[in-house]
Amino acid sequence: MATVSFSGVTKSYGATTVVSGLDLELADGSMTVLVGPSGCGKTTSLRMLAGLEEVTSGNIRIGGQDVTRLEPKQRDIAMVFQNYALYPHLTVRENIAFPLRAKKTPRPEALRRADDIAASLGLGHLVGRKPKDLSGGQQQRVAIGRAIIREPAVFLFDEPLSNLDAKLRVETRTELLRLQRRLGVTSLYVTHDQEEAMTLSDRIVVMRDGHIAQAGPPEDVYRHPADTFVAAFVGSPKMNLIDGAVAAGELRTQSGLRIAVGGPQATAVTIGIRPDDLELSPDQDGSATVELVELLGPRAIVTVRAGEHILTSVVSAAALPELPVGATVALSAAASEVHRFDTDSGLRLPA
Repeated sequence: MATVSFSGVTKSYGATTVVSGLDLELADGSMTVLVGPSGCGKTTSLRMLAGLEEVTSGNIRIGGQDVTRLEPKQRDIAMVFQNYALYPHLTVRENIAFPLRAKKTPRPEALRRADDIAASLGLGHLVGRKPKDLSGGQQQRVAIGRAIIREPAVFLFDEPLSNLDAKLRVETRTELLRLQRRLGVTSLYVTHDQEEAMTLSDRIVVMRDGHIAQAGPPEDVYRHPADTFVAAFVGSPKMNLIDGAVAAGELRTQSGLRIAVGGPQATAVTIGIRPDDLELSPDQDGSATVELVELLGPRAIVTVRAGEHILTSVVSAAALPELPVGATVALSAAASEVHRFDTDSGLRLPA
């Protein structure tokens, strides 16, 4: 186990800078998740830690040792890719044991340890099969087992679950988190899926254009987004963001949208409301109209329109009879659940 630190790390390709002045600490034994849209620099950051990309400036340390210019094999890391990269001619047992065999570990010892790890990953009954005889989730677990057997100081995960279907993704995510907690190995995980980031991380790092937009415990980032970018990116369905003015506890926009939000007066502000916190009430004098209803078992996502504004609300399925498509509704949110941002800068305003 080891701490990891990025200090002023920058990566440029010619005149294009993809990661700029990255300062990041990974606590010993923690699971840190880098999340952000495509092109934000998260995978490049992970690849620099792995030694697969050269650092333009700055330095990277693992366990206090400067590894910035070391080869990947000298960094004591193990990496799990989006592509499982299993050897098709080897069995599950042999695939997992391969890193030990490459180090000249005696075959009986390597296979014994591979069997132990396969059992811990729920693959004990599959050790004699070839990759073509496994499901996607099973193949990914073999790839994880191959990384574990090396007993590295740091685990790196590059979108390892993106090739799995929704059910397998959730199951494998749970197994991966349980395994990381048990092993206590410092881990850096890259994903574009903010739900994965929220559920897996001890610390979530939201990246944008090569910079860290916000970093912290997932609940803190969700409840107190630093700006409108983070507010819109973290959370599903995404936060409703509306520009307007607040007077007498009501947000009003130029198109006539009105939402009861409470709080202080503001002549120009961007209001953020999570769909779970946006309340809909049938009202003939309301400013919005129900446009779409998506049933999700006990809950439903209701889309409403008011002029150019399209907003979403998560409601109980029991409330749907009062919210048919075409119904006029009033909108409100508890003042304590309303987020306020500066309209020009997008930055969060003090409470």
